[in-house]
Amino acid sequence: MGVNSSSIGELSSNESLKTLAGSKIITEDDPFWNQLLSFKFLPPQTCSDARLLEEATSSICKQLVNNNLQTGNFCALVKVFLRRANELKTSTQCNDFLFTWQTYNALFIIRCVCKYMLENISEGRIKQQFSVVQQEGAARPDGKSNYVLEDFLNAVVKILIEVPVLDFTYMLHLEGVTLLLIMLSVQMFIPRVSHESIIFQLLMSSSCSKDAHVLIKTLLDHFIEQKLCPEAPFGSGQSGGSFLYGVTSAVATGLWTVMTLGYGAPAVQEESKPLLANQSLLLLLVLGNHDVHRGAQNPYRQALCTFSNSQDGGSANSLTGQLPPFKLNFSNLYEAFCHHFESDQTTLLFYLLLHRNTNFRQCVLSKTNIDNLVLPLLKILYNAPDSNSHHIYMALIVLLILSEDDAFNKSIHEVSVKTVTWYTERSISEMTLGGLIVLVVIRTIQYNMTRMRDKYLHTNCLAALANMSSQFHSLHPYVTQRIVSLFELLSRKHGKIIEQLSHGSSTVANSHMDEQDYMADLAVLEEVLRMVLEIINSCLTNTIHHNPNLVYTLLYKKHLFISFKSNSKFQDIIQNIDTVLSYFSARLDQHSEGKNLSVEEVLEIIRQGMMLWNKESLRKFPDLKFKYVEEEEPEEFFLPYVWSLVYHSSNLYWDADRIELFNLNSQ
Repeated sequence: MGVNSSSIGELSSNESLKTLAGSKIITEDDPFWNQLLSFKFLPPQTCSDARLLEEATSSICKQLVNNNLQTGNFCALVKVFLRRANELKTSTQCNDFLFTWQTYNALFIIRCVCKYMLENISEGRIKQQFSVVQQEGAARPDGKSNYVLEDFLNAVVKILIEVPVLDFTYMLHLEGVTLLLIMLSVQMFIPRVSHESIIFQLLMSSSCSKDAHVLIKTLLDHFIEQKLCPEAPFGSGQSGGSFLYGVTSAVATGLWTVMTLGYGAPAVQEESKPLLANQSLLLLLVLGNHDVHRGAQNPYRQALCTFSNSQDGGSANSLTGQLPPFKLNFSNLYEAFCHHFESDQTTLLFYLLLHRNTNFRQCVLSKTNIDNLVLPLLKILYNAPDSNSHHIYMALIVLLILSEDDAFNKSIHEVSVKTVTWYTERSISEMTLGGLIVLVVIRTIQYNMTRMRDKYLHTNCLAALANMSSQFHSLHPYVTQRIVSLFELLSRKHGKIIEQLSHGSSTVANSHMDEQDYMADLAVLEEVLRMVLEIINSCLTNTIHHNPNLVYTLLYKKHLFISFKSNSKFQDIIQNIDTVLSYFSARLDQHSEGKNLSVEEVLEIIRQGMMLWNKESLRKFPDLKFKYVEEEEPEEFFLPYVWSLVYHSSNLYWDADRIELFNLNSQ
């Protein structure tokens, strides 16, 4: 790079880069490094721009890697960076823009070379590339040591946790987080969950791991702050020039030539984005979800699972007696989640904390503004046709975990929601948050029945409704209609399958396999039907006095339940519903005297009847309580999912042909 390049097309012939990659040994103290690192180049912020950069530099990277074992030039560059990294904290305090900028440039070049190595050579050979020693005009690999690689990773972590995020250090932090993502991306090129990665082992168990809790706190802080990338990231105003943000909008300033990608001048400056927050979130997920082998602990996951609220007065964990690794303002973290649930990675991190960090879960469940959290979750489910299946699944699991708490199930019916702009199926001026949850979950079930046909999604939807059902309160008429309509839809499907099986239709008669398919569908359908009936029964048993609209809707659709009275799989649960219907039907007959009653008159009769209703007349069933439990070896799901998010959301270019861990179409 250096002072001679002005466009991406010139990179492969750039004299400074050719010297670095060539056969001439460049020692750590050579003045060449000051020349090489004196360039202004804003890295690409889109996948397509990153691809152009990699294509332009691949030949240089290949030559450098091929020659490094003889020259040690790459190792020398790493050591130049290490020397600068040790002085970076002090230089930052002195507002030394130039020093910070050149350190960033060194890290950027190293990142580009490391990415090439990770995609083209083995980890063992990467370790060797970092272990070359220059000595008396020669270089040799030092196969006994990987201290340079460890020192390098440790230095990057130290920068992230010790150097403050200022306008002129923002890009350095962004580059450090991106570098760690790239170094850990070795997992993407392995077709299975890997426990043997050298790079992961260094981060999990070497000197780097001592700062695991501080790094996790730092990354969470970045997510909370959502700091926008500054328009002049290296204090370019100090050198008398402008430095617009964006890979296509660099302008020559002062002594240094700015490198652009040659796309032409942009018409409008790009909007600044919280890039550091996004990359930090991805790195949190990568570190927190890595599965260590043979009983070893992942210090990053442990930190995520045990940090506590800085607003709490207590210190040690009441169960373990251990001090938390760090404290964080949970209110700020909660608000950050509420405002950024639209991305998969935000929902996944929230799930991880809600499921594994009891301190955070208790804080979330104590919130009085729980609607700020639940409404974005419901929006994800409502927009299921436009979302990927993993995002839908994680949003639903979060809702299921929340529904395990009785206080949550009660509070959602005490919160009124008015205009919900994204709910377009019907204009509803006002209903409870609990009612809206029921509507959206039922809609998700119906969507799944027609599109995804995922049994586990059905199960989790119904489990969430079941957990909430004993606390259903003041359900809106439209909500009760949707509950009964779901049963009606399922009963129609059930009737069609029964008819096809009993009459030996041509479809079934075609083959024995067809009949097996129908029987399997029938078994699943009857399981779902049973669950819906149990949900209705739970509400009638526990909160019938607060739900006259449900009784009204059941009376209006009472013919739907007749055929299930004689079915042994439903007789017990139908008996309770039939008892309720018989009681209120009799009261309506007493008051109607042959005349047609208005809706309000019927509801008033139902309300009066509830005052005399004896809940002991219903058969007792076990409380509906479902608890989310991760499957065995959850990393088999989460690791490919996390790395697919890195692939799609990191703004980096990854060669699709080299990806082994996940199917690019799996979401």
